[in-house]
Amino acid sequence: MAFDDILEIGIDENGRLFIKPEKNKFTLIYRSATEVHWDENKDFLYSPKPREWTYLDWYRHIVSAIEIEYGCKLIIRPNTKWISIPEDLKQEIKKKENNVA
Repeated sequence: MAFDDILEIGIDENGRLFIKPEKNKFTLIYRSATEVHWDENKDFLYSPKPREWTYLDWYRHIVSAIEIEYGCKLIIRPNTKWISIPEDLKQEIKKKENNVA
């Protein structure tokens, strides 16, 4: 299994959760029909604006889709930047990742 550090996790101006990996570009993730997309201009993965799922659900879904489709585990590091993420969501995500971050 490959690994890639997460540089940024955020919520953009359109209300989409995004995850920016350090090295990899997942340009073909749309083919997985998971509603996870790659932004070519900003080099990040993103979800649609949440409707039924929470941001935490989307975070889990994105990292899971990348692991399944690309065999790559995305890892939160101490230097990961959090952009427009409420503190409670940040703690929930970190708690979920506690075993690897």
